[in-house]
Amino acid sequence: MKLDLTDRRSGVAIDGVLVINKPAGWTSHDVVARARTLLGMPKVGHTGTLDPAATGVLVLCLGRATRIAEYLMHADKAYRAVLRLGVATDTQDATGTVIGRVAETLPDRAAIVAVMNRFVGRRQQVPPMYSAVKVQGVPLYKAARAGRTVSRSPREFTVRSLEILSISPTGPPPTTVGVGEAPRVPVAPSNATGGGPSSTTIDVMFDVVCSKGTYVRTLCADIGEALGVGGHLASLERRRVGRFGLEQALSLDELAGLAERGAIETRLYTLAAALADLPALHIDCDAVEGLRHGVAVPVSQVVSSEGAWTAGAFVRLLSPDGRLVGIGKTPCSAEELKQAPPGTMIKLEKVLA
Repeated sequence: MKLDLTDRRSGVAIDGVLVINKPAGWTSHDVVARARTLLGMPKVGHTGTLDPAATGVLVLCLGRATRIAEYLMHADKAYRAVLRLGVATDTQDATGTVIGRVAETLPDRAAIVAVMNRFVGRRQQVPPMYSAVKVQGVPLYKAARAGRTVSRSPREFTVRSLEILSISPTGPPPTTVGVGEAPRVPVAPSNATGGGPSSTTIDVMFDVVCSKGTYVRTLCADIGEALGVGGHLASLERRRVGRFGLEQALSLDELAGLAERGAIETRLYTLAAALADLPALHIDCDAVEGLRHGVAVPVSQVVSSEGAWTAGAFVRLLSPDGRLVGIGKTPCSAEELKQAPPGTMIKLEKVLA
């Protein structure tokens, strides 16, 4: 794998993407700060926050890769979650205060399956008060901490798939589920304050694939409300962000070991590889030189292409040696590009050369 490495100060600046398995109890910012310290470089960011209690895939962008983070953020995400039915909390997860508890019998398996299946597809969701979404420039969580509830507009999201893995009464904690292993039940009890789990709670473990901007804890709360018994997110593991899965993720200890040995590049994805889900246009040297000066790429200087796309799609612009030198926006589809008239240009969205 070809890397972009340059000496800066006394260390090495690296341009690329790392996949980290975030542990419970760490904020996403904590992980970024740790990576900055281990790698000795200030330019590190991530492509989507995970709540402190959640675990799993956190994609880090290093150096120039921070400039492609916005394209990685659009990727679908896959989660394994545990929904606790019968208890609602103010934060919609296990860290909050109990605001509702159902004492009567909870719904049976058939009812749970039927309701959860209704949540597949395009839907609207009101962002939770405990979130970083801003209303009039102020993050909602700040208003929530001050005891205020702010009016929020619903946002559209899509659940691509939802698979129920188990439905069981709350029980003692299980052993950790590993990558690719079948889930073990019962699941760990919630830590929500306001009383421990009762015999009238049910845990539903499920896998969900959803679009950017989906709050799984709000999904859990909405399912509980639809069932008429309330519910909250008891645990969450992010298993995939776009093409990056848990099987590719490093623990923080592994990251520290690689940094100490100077071997980060062995687990680093180049900019071109990180955006491999986007179609690609290979352009000639003259186009690369023009691109560096902000000149749009003439279709006549496209040497070859990879993948299919429709008009207006984002594409990778690759140099003759395979480096990602820019992101473009196509004026036509892949088929139409072959017969595009002279003077047709690929609009520049981002210059990375």
